[in-house]
Amino acid sequence: MYHTKVKRITTIASSEGGMSSSEPGLPPQIQINTGMGPCALLNEFFEQVPEAIVFVDGRRRVVRANQEFVRMFGYAPEEIIGTLLSSLIVPPDLRDEADQLTASMSQTETVCSESVCVRKGGQRFETHLLEGPLCISGQVAFKYIVFREIADREQIGNAQAEPERDRLEHVFHERDRLRLLLDLNNRVAAHCGLRQVFQAISSELRRLFKCECVGLALPDASDETLRQHLIDFPEGKGHFKEGTIFPVEGSAAGLAYRRTKAVVLNSFSEVKANWNSEAFRTFSTIVQKEGTESGCFLPLMSEGRALGVLQLISRREYAFAGQDVEFLDQVANQIAITLKNALKYDEVTAANSRLAEAEERSRNESLALREQIERTSMFEDIVGSSPALRSVLSQVGKVAPSDSTVLILGETGTGKELIARAIHKRSMRAKRAFIAVNCSAIPPSLIASELFGHEKGAFTGATQRRLGRFEAADGGTIFLDEVGDVPPEIQVALLRVLQEREIERVGSDKPIPVQLRVVAATHRDLNQLVAEGKFRQDLLYRLNVVPINVPSLRERTEDIPLLVEYFVDRYGKKSGKKFKTIDRETLKLFQEYNWPGNIRELQNVIERAVILSEEDTFLVDETWLKREQPEVAGPTGALNGALLKQEKEMIEAALADSCGCISGPMGAATKLKLPRATLEAKIKRLGIDKYRFKVQPSK
Repeated sequence: MYHTKVKRITTIASSEGGMSSSEPGLPPQIQINTGMGPCALLNEFFEQVPEAIVFVDGRRRVVRANQEFVRMFGYAPEEIIGTLLSSLIVPPDLRDEADQLTASMSQTETVCSESVCVRKGGQRFETHLLEGPLCISGQVAFKYIVFREIADREQIGNAQAEPERDRLEHVFHERDRLRLLLDLNNRVAAHCGLRQVFQAISSELRRLFKCECVGLALPDASDETLRQHLIDFPEGKGHFKEGTIFPVEGSAAGLAYRRTKAVVLNSFSEVKANWNSEAFRTFSTIVQKEGTESGCFLPLMSEGRALGVLQLISRREYAFAGQDVEFLDQVANQIAITLKNALKYDEVTAANSRLAEAEERSRNESLALREQIERTSMFEDIVGSSPALRSVLSQVGKVAPSDSTVLILGETGTGKELIARAIHKRSMRAKRAFIAVNCSAIPPSLIASELFGHEKGAFTGATQRRLGRFEAADGGTIFLDEVGDVPPEIQVALLRVLQEREIERVGSDKPIPVQLRVVAATHRDLNQLVAEGKFRQDLLYRLNVVPINVPSLRERTEDIPLLVEYFVDRYGKKSGKKFKTIDRETLKLFQEYNWPGNIRELQNVIERAVILSEEDTFLVDETWLKREQPEVAGPTGALNGALLKQEKEMIEAALADSCGCISGPMGAATKLKLPRATLEAKIKRLGIDKYRFKVQPSK
């Protein structure tokens, strides 16, 4: 027979009991430099082991053989690699039987046998043979075969069986250790997570060192306690688990952490006296309840400091020897690399999370602030139902869906920005930004930078590039309030934006395209400004595509009761007051008043009355509305300081000279150099009948 004796051992890699007395012995232990890396250690072991070893692929062709195999069978290395194994070592008359037996073997079993082999010169000899799978990442990649020549069968008796079995078990134990280091090294190189690496090696560590528990403890922020971060304790009683906290002072893991050196305790019962009883109590309680007797604790070192502690704990005394610590130091070094990477990853993840939360919080606060601004500025609703207001809203509804430029005209305080926002909210750009710019509030020297932005170093103080309002409004709507106050040099740039839809930052000649809608507003007479040379006529044509005239409060007095009710309710809620009724005399007074400040003035009067009111009926002190309103100064100062009589005479003279015409190049407003709206207010306040001048023109 080819195989005279066969013993199968299923998955010998997980066996703890070694092999039977029939298995062969090996020479004394192999001396390997433990300071080498995992791959180098494996190669060194393969070449030094005093047994012939060969690796074969799935077709039984040799992929690698060590020096002892070359010596035993007499072949040169180049004759071996790639050759069918049976053609090298099996006598020709026994090959059929050998092939049949090989075909019947399981790919996952480890088999011990005694076989007849043949050397290159034809000499037959008997060998002990051990064959098993070589797995990589859990899959059978090759098979290994170990040969040991039987020199004199009778010399190997029962007296030598036990030592030989122990030696063979030691060889496989060293192989498993090297395989573990190699696998650990590969996982660290692949940047696997800490938990993933721990789970991959913990069960193998428990098997190799015949211990019941493998754990990983990390220090808390205080550095005074250790927290059990990971643990593999299948037979644990639940007293030692993830999240368990124990003091650094008074625990074996803490001792290793503080000393930054491995600590081996072979008998927990003998070391209780080494710690203060109070500090040792937590650790001692866990030890007693779990029934553990010995442990090996290794600091995870990185850049000279301990990041944590690797723990191996056994229910047997003296379970860890000195050589175990040398090997476990290598394991701890690899885990320390993974732990360091994991901690840095956690720091980056936490920083990104904080940044994302801050951005989200800022975005939410911005939205809330925008909503608050809209509410406090009455931008949510337009209050009123007068024909004059309905006419304006009809125009808004028609122009909003288009992308045309809109020019909003009206006195100060009539709600021009409210109309502009209504146009934006009903347009196709409603989901994008609405940027409002008060052109009269920006100093002339800064308006170009404010509107179009600037490059770094464009002027003194320009320490970084800044985006202007037009770029901020890209895709949305920009509202240019008081556009009549824009300086001439900026008017040229505005004309280019309206014509070419592109801007240039201050300090740059590179055009930047912008896609936005322009809505402008003014309380001034732009035609008069054009006539005076203060406003470009071509810019007026570009702005005045769709003009909308917002009526003054004097022209929509029927809306005053609704506005009063709206503001009283709004400011009442803000002040924590509730009014049951509104005084009728107050409403009558409001409707008879001229309101030169329009809705803004009405809003301020109501807010003051709400604050000062102590009754549940809203009313206003009559004297507030009888006070002489300040006049709007004209550009020439012709009316400044004049008495009312002189003022009335001057206006009547201008009306007579213009045949009762107020606006236009030959109108009274032009002659007096006053805005049309201002002149209208003065005519009404002074009680001048402007119509009588139409039939009696000045001679």
